[in-house]
Amino acid sequence: MADGAPLLACYNSSETLDSLENQRPAATTIDGTLERYVDGNCRSSQLLQAIFVSLAWAFDAQQTFISVFTDAEPAWHCTAATCPSFGSTPCGLPPGSWAWDFPEDASVMSEWSLQCAGSAVVGLPASAYFAGCLIGGLLLSTLADTVLGRKTMLFFSCFTMSLSAALTAVSPNLWAYAAMRFLCGCGRATVGTSSLVLSTEMVGKRWREKVSISSFFCFTLGFLSLPALAYLNRGASWRTLYLWTSIPCFFYSVLIYFWINESPRWLLVRGRRDEAIQALKRMAAANGRNNAITSSFSKLIVEENASDVGVFSAMKMLWEKRWALRRLLATMIAGFGLGLLYYGMPLNVGNLGSDLYLSVTFNALAELPSSLITLFLIGRVNRRSTTVAFATASGAFSFLCVAVTAEPWQMAAELASFFSACTAFGFLLIYCIELFPTCVRNSAIAMLRQAVVLGGVLAPMLVAEGRKRNFISFGVFGVVVCSCGMFVACLPETRGRSMCDTMEEEESKQMMNAS
Repeated sequence: MADGAPLLACYNSSETLDSLENQRPAATTIDGTLERYVDGNCRSSQLLQAIFVSLAWAFDAQQTFISVFTDAEPAWHCTAATCPSFGSTPCGLPPGSWAWDFPEDASVMSEWSLQCAGSAVVGLPASAYFAGCLIGGLLLSTLADTVLGRKTMLFFSCFTMSLSAALTAVSPNLWAYAAMRFLCGCGRATVGTSSLVLSTEMVGKRWREKVSISSFFCFTLGFLSLPALAYLNRGASWRTLYLWTSIPCFFYSVLIYFWINESPRWLLVRGRRDEAIQALKRMAAANGRNNAITSSFSKLIVEENASDVGVFSAMKMLWEKRWALRRLLATMIAGFGLGLLYYGMPLNVGNLGSDLYLSVTFNALAELPSSLITLFLIGRVNRRSTTVAFATASGAFSFLCVAVTAEPWQMAAELASFFSACTAFGFLLIYCIELFPTCVRNSAIAMLRQAVVLGGVLAPMLVAEGRKRNFISFGVFGVVVCSCGMFVACLPETRGRSMCDTMEEEESKQMMNAS
């Protein structure tokens, strides 16, 4: 079958899959076998499941950016006629000479009287969250490639994220709050990775790029929902915002467990052939095909040693293969630069002096055209050159934020920089899916996202310094994203390629391209 054929071409109800097998050449690879048995053309139910899996990104976005509102310093006002001016914070004012505009429990800052606390204390919950993302990613990411699989890992991640977010709402003090944010970060660490890999492995080449981009739309949806929820919640307790975001995520994780199928591609790579057949039967039944799927995988060649399934076996394979390690390092360096700007720009809009709700909404809206542009371009342009171009554009607009002083133009340049970074990141994620075979794909994307999170850990420090000098934030963002983005130029182009499943298959494809 040609690489361009959709997964699971439509077939007549009178035909059985056995008869189709007799009419076609025997498939000897996992990709070739799945191209015949996973319905890509008849699609409706299968695409619905894949898009539902992508919805995990919405909850990921909510937990990532929720602290922008829950941990913000509320507005305040003087209550005494002789209230002295101490700048933008009430720290140091005599008791009784000022008051918060909203109830004390509207923000973490006001409830626990953190207006005079140091930046390390104030930023502890956000730092704990990103630290949890780093540690959780390092400890859990390989489980989706080895022991647990994509579906179980996604369920576990979403369930942990929802439970810890709910417990955050009952935190008695700042330290318990930071601990719950750390646990939430650990759970969140593998949500986006497991969701992206599972959704793309559930469909064929015809739909893979579109399903990938649906994840970005879902992230935008989650990001956009936050300022709306926070605005509706203004004046109420910050704890309510955590409940509003945790309860839907809990029910979503339950639906993932009972409704979504495990990736047949992963099951086959792990040598679990019978389970793969059962998953394919459920997919066929969901698409209205009642034909019996028999054990017709006898001619399938699975080259991976399914018995060697240690927790870190996927990382070991990435480390031992020099070509895989080069690809991993290049994508991680590029991801670090994009992550620094991606997380830093929304945090830095406060330094522009604009309205917080409006600024966050504009940044969230910038992700929508980014996803549309990615959807339009992904099948038409090369991954390598496009990623480099958008990363460079992001850095250039970041420099422009330093050069211009008028607030509207600064805001426009900031949005253009954020839009370019979002687009470059979208291309890089899809690029990474195609660069690595199934046996290590989840681990490779998890490491890329770890690099992005590392950029997010460093971003708040630059934002804090940027309150004094714009160049420390916007200028450094521009230098880093331009420099790191250039590492993508050393990667091989993957446009139009089918996905490989084993390291040996990827190496064979490299040798064929070289010859």
